[in-house]
Amino acid sequence: MANLKVDTISGIGTEGPVLNGGLHFRSKNYLTLPKGNTTQRIATSSGISTEIGSIRYNTDSNKMECYVNNKWMIVSTSSPNLDSGTRAVFMGGFQDQPVNNTLFNTIDYVTISTAGDAIDFGDLLNTLFDGASNISSRTRQFSYMGRRGSAGPSGSTDTIEFITYATTGNSQDFGDSTSSLFYQPSGLSNSTRGIRGGGSNNPGTGGVNVIDFITMASEGNAVDFGDLQNQLRYGGGIASPTRGIFLWGNGHPAFINTMEFVTISTTGNSQDFGDLLEPAGSGAAGNATRGIVVKNNGSFTQTIQLATSGNAVQFGTLSTTRSNINAASSPTRIIFAGGVISPNTYSNIIDYTSIQTQGQAVNFGDLTVNRHTDNSSSNAHGGL
Repeated sequence: MANLKVDTISGIGTEGPVLNGGLHFRSKNYLTLPKGNTTQRIATSSGISTEIGSIRYNTDSNKMECYVNNKWMIVSTSSPNLDSGTRAVFMGGFQDQPVNNTLFNTIDYVTISTAGDAIDFGDLLNTLFDGASNISSRTRQFSYMGRRGSAGPSGSTDTIEFITYATTGNSQDFGDSTSSLFYQPSGLSNSTRGIRGGGSNNPGTGGVNVIDFITMASEGNAVDFGDLQNQLRYGGGIASPTRGIFLWGNGHPAFINTMEFVTISTTGNSQDFGDLLEPAGSGAAGNATRGIVVKNNGSFTQTIQLATSGNAVQFGTLSTTRSNINAASSPTRIIFAGGVISPNTYSNIIDYTSIQTQGQAVNFGDLTVNRHTDNSSSNAHGGL
């Protein structure tokens, strides 16, 4: 057997030995491939064309990439396998009773690949609602801010809590957000960062434009990311591994249909993405290519393509019209849980639909408690 030995090679356009035929690596250790961020894929000033079949590791998305059909494609990886499928978790909740508000510290979960009723997971440290959804990694899900009781700043919290998907149990303290007097924020995440956008500091004064983020693998306080172009409350968020999109809700004094996006691996202000058919009030999730969001009054769903900016198109309908819905997703399926049917009437219904095909959602099962929570995610959403 021949040995291949290569001295240091440097300089753009410099080539090493050319091997004809197969190359077999017998090492039991590992092979380190080229790596870098998205802008470092090719030195555009060099005039070198990328070859079909080239592979590299993208440090922005934390994914392997292959150059196919004149564009870089993420190498597909399998979803985590917990109890034979992907877990979706719903945290906290609220019922607006005629006399006293009822808040919950309930945590439910379902296995998205199999229909059935939700199962008790554990309890939050605090009774919360109106927190940010869609902030999770493959191992952890977060309860990010929200309201602990009364409306307005006096009832808001900067608390961030988390659960570990692989085990059931109560949440644990993670840290604090950059601001304490805001609730009704939107959330999104990839495998490493969880990002919060907007929120409200008072029911009568609309939203704020704050964006902050956490590194989900290690406990600690959030840090500043940038600013939204608009003030946001009661919106939603979805993500691919590289891009996060905030879906507008109440911009005060009215709901607005603007969408804005950020590049998750970098900090900075958001940019315009396009418009929704109707404003979003809650219930947004998707896979790495397509996001689905519920119209503000819950009468239909609409979808966007994450890789390209543009306006939303209608996707389908829910089994029952309701607002303040939770959503969570796997690579193939999205579920919509709970919500408000009418004033003081809350739902425990869980619907599901295929992300790739349009149509009406069908029944999945029931939550353990009738409520809206505005705080849900999964361990296989589009940002992962």
